[in-house]
Parts: sequence; structure tokens; C-alpha cells
Amino acid sequence: MNISSIVVQVRQEHVDEVVETLKNSDFCDYHFHDKSIGKIIVTVEGEGVEEEIAKVKQIQAVPHVIAADMMMAYSEDELDKERSKLEMGGPNVPEMLNDDSIRAEDIVYHGDLKKKDFGF
Repeated sequence: MNISSIVVQVRQEHVDEVVETLKNSDFCDYHFHDKSIGKIIVTVEGEGVEEEIAKVKQIQAVPHVIAADMMMAYSEDELDKERSKLEMGGPNVPEMLNDDSIRAEDIVYHGDLKKKDFGF
């Protein structure tokens, strides 16, 4: 199951109408809006990314919607796969991350994990 948050942008004068449409829809769950800036926050759920994208397209098709963009996503299957990898012993966790004597403030992050050599 995937869950994603969507930020919907509308003109201020259409916020109430679009909020009601989204609240009454079967393709998303309404959570919050700020009429002063024309933003509405909803979530969509789907068995996969394809289903989520189809629901985002439905939101985009609602009258007066200027934009609807996915902001955050959670994929249960991806999380389960990564947990399984860790339980099977790979990839190796850098020693410094398991060392309680090292303070988080002392770990130097170079801003690019792809080019960082962790020794595994």
C-alpha cells in the first residue's frame, strides 16, 4: 500500500468549492486548507504508484485546480524490502552508526552519499 500527500493549488475564491469537491470524492482524503494562499492538503492511497498517479490526475481534473503535486510518499512494500535486506545482513551499516560513543554532531556529512566511501 502506498500513501502520498498532495498539495493542491487553487485561487482563493475557489478554495471552498474545491475543498467540498475533494471532501466528497472517493479518490482522496482531505486534511487541511489555507484559504489565504489557496492551498489544500490531501492524501491518496493506492496499491502501487500507477494507482496513486491516476488519483492525482483526477484531482488535477477538478474544476478550478491550478496544480496538484505529490509532495511526500510512503511505500509499504519498499519499506518491507529494505527491512528484509537489513535482517539478512546486508548492506553493512557503517561502524560509526552503531557506535554510541560518537555524537551525531561529530559525524561529518559531505552532502553526496553516492560519492561518499563508507568502506563497504
